[in-house]
Amino acid sequence: MNYTDNRPATIFCDIDGTLAIHRKPTDQFYNKLELLDGTLEKILEWDKLGYIIILTTGRKESLRQVTENQLNEAGIIYDQLIMGIGGGKRYLINDNKPNGTISAGHICIARNEGIKNINI
Repeated sequence: MNYTDNRPATIFCDIDGTLAIHRKPTDQFYNKLELLDGTLEKILEWDKLGYIIILTTGRKESLRQVTENQLNEAGIIYDQLIMGIGGGKRYLINDNKPNGTISAGHICIARNEGIKNINI
């Protein structure tokens, strides 16, 4: 079987410390998001390329409305928001394509470095 996949990439991206300045948990829910340099431009670039943008956060599900409001006010567009994933290590487990193409990867950045220099 000859396998080709032209579907857009799916990006799982954390919010605090990745898209916006990471704040103490007691502060982050009552303030506007302070976007890191280049965040909005990179999100819009990914959207224009047709990528599926899934935002993740360790914030509790009970703070969904606050988080959605902050993202909307900051102009961050996304396809899905996954809440409550905690602060521990995160793993993406995926199978390879039938032709052997690796179908998943990871990028780790320093806290508050931002995504402006990330190329997918």
